[in-house]
Amino acid sequence: MRRIYLSIILIGFTTFVKAQTYTVTDLEQQFLEKNYVLIAGKYNIAKADAEIVQEKLWPNPTLNISEVNLWKTYQIEEQPFLFGNYGNNQQISIELEQLFETAGKRKKRVAIKQLEKNSAVFNFEELMRHLKKELRVNYYTLNKIQTEETLLNSIVDLFTQMNSQYERQAALKNIPTAEFYRVQTELIGLQKEKIELEKQKTESLNKMRLLTQNPSLKISQIVFSDLPFVSKQIPLNLNDQAKDNNIGLQRQLNETSIAQNQLKLEKALRTPDLTFQVNYDRGGNIMRDFVGVGVSFDLPVLNTKKGAIKAAKHNIDQQITQQQVLETELTSTVNTLQEQLQLMNQSLKNWSDIKTTEQEQMIENYKKHLKNKQITLIEFIDFTQAFREAQQAYLELLENYHHTVEELNYLTGQEL
Repeated sequence: MRRIYLSIILIGFTTFVKAQTYTVTDLEQQFLEKNYVLIAGKYNIAKADAEIVQEKLWPNPTLNISEVNLWKTYQIEEQPFLFGNYGNNQQISIELEQLFETAGKRKKRVAIKQLEKNSAVFNFEELMRHLKKELRVNYYTLNKIQTEETLLNSIVDLFTQMNSQYERQAALKNIPTAEFYRVQTELIGLQKEKIELEKQKTESLNKMRLLTQNPSLKISQIVFSDLPFVSKQIPLNLNDQAKDNNIGLQRQLNETSIAQNQLKLEKALRTPDLTFQVNYDRGGNIMRDFVGVGVSFDLPVLNTKKGAIKAAKHNIDQQITQQQVLETELTSTVNTLQEQLQLMNQSLKNWSDIKTTEQEQMIENYKKHLKNKQITLIEFIDFTQAFREAQQAYLELLENYHHTVEELNYLTGQEL
């Protein structure tokens, strides 16, 4: 009975493992939850929030205690005791100062810190979009490799069988040895391609594992069945969407706002701050206990912030110029990608009319023709090579199509 229970548990566990599959949505969810680069990026936003809180605080008041004599002084005017029987020969001066910033300097610095927080948010958003694009691009690449590997394996199996047959026939002197060598050479070339494809698959799978922080992920667990060619409808206002949602342009607009607020702060710094004082002096004046108030401020004579203001203006011009450059580059890139997408879209539509199953059946027919000596070995090999090249070209075109769509999604911030 114990063995039966163990068998049931083992079968159930095996079934669960086999059922553990991931769609692209599942992979993205793992990526968002576990990717350490994203988690680290969130701390920059929290850090910026803390800096805003800090910038809102007033400067601490200053307490100054001076003119204290720690020894007993004689030949002075008699004074009352400070406490108990102590202090009738001591002098002390206490001053309390508080700085009051003028011209809204504190509010202007807070505004700059809030814009700097926006920069941290934009940096995080850009990082997330970039890594998400990398995940999807890698997903489509794995799909292409998986499909190409399936096709290649079928051709390798075919030539492996042919290699055994031709080797046996060549040994029996039924066919020329050159034909056996030709089949063997083709098989070696196919096996070399298989090794290279396996290397590409390993690299792409390791990248996917790194992005999702799932080290046990296997390509057999990834669902690719939802990847037929689907024509994407490109919005007419895609350039406008790109300008509104492109993270690089938004960040540059924020940098321009920071520069403008920095200019406001530099102009405000021309206005002197006020430091108010309240002081108490015991035994240091003609009054025994003196309490007074005062104010101090800088005289804006030697430093009127002209250089800092001029530099801030130049920074604004620089940021505006950079913004215009980014807008031009963004428009050009989006237009180029749209044109490429339209061309690939049309090619893939035409390609979808070609029936792959009929082409695969033709391989079997050619194999029969070869066996019946209706075609030569060279003609058979040429056909299989042409078939594989056509399939590879289609898979590469489909992969590039998906990659182009993801690049547009990244640039425009929209899902096409």
